[in-house]
Amino acid sequence: MITIVPVKTEEIGLLSMIASEIVKEHFDPIIGPEQNDYMIRMFQSVSSIREQFEKGYRYYFVKNGDTVVGFLAFYPKGDVLYLSKFYLYKDERGKGYAKQMLAFTVQAAKDAGLQAVELNVNRNNSAVQAYEKMGFIKVREEVNDIGCGFVMDDYVFRYTV
Repeated sequence: MITIVPVKTEEIGLLSMIASEIVKEHFDPIIGPEQNDYMIRMFQSVSSIREQFEKGYRYYFVKNGDTVVGFLAFYPKGDVLYLSKFYLYKDERGKGYAKQMLAFTVQAAKDAGLQAVELNVNRNNSAVQAYEKMGFIKVREEVNDIGCGFVMDDYVFRYTV
């Protein structure tokens, strides 16, 4: 059983470090270290996370006891809750934590009166199958230019609450 606790502003440095570790391990083989390092600087640096906090992102640590095993983040976007971050350390995957994280996210969407949860996932990410298994439906494909010659080549998934 995990607990999901809000990240406090004074914990942003710790969050950035954890996020960088998890994202580096998972995405280097998928998109390459050069693009991944760029994306970590763009989206997981302390300054980026601070900006996201100011824009209404809600970040949470996922803990098993006192140990952080992952994190998630979301924010309202139109009539959906956009699930921006949904990560576990590699050794913590396959233990049922993602289902608990999704239940927490779905409840947040319901509490906000939103119709669904949406997320982007790289089309080469092994998590595609995990999201489908949890009930997400692919609703479209997107290629987004993120600068410096890099693109995010994604599927957009939706989970109706």
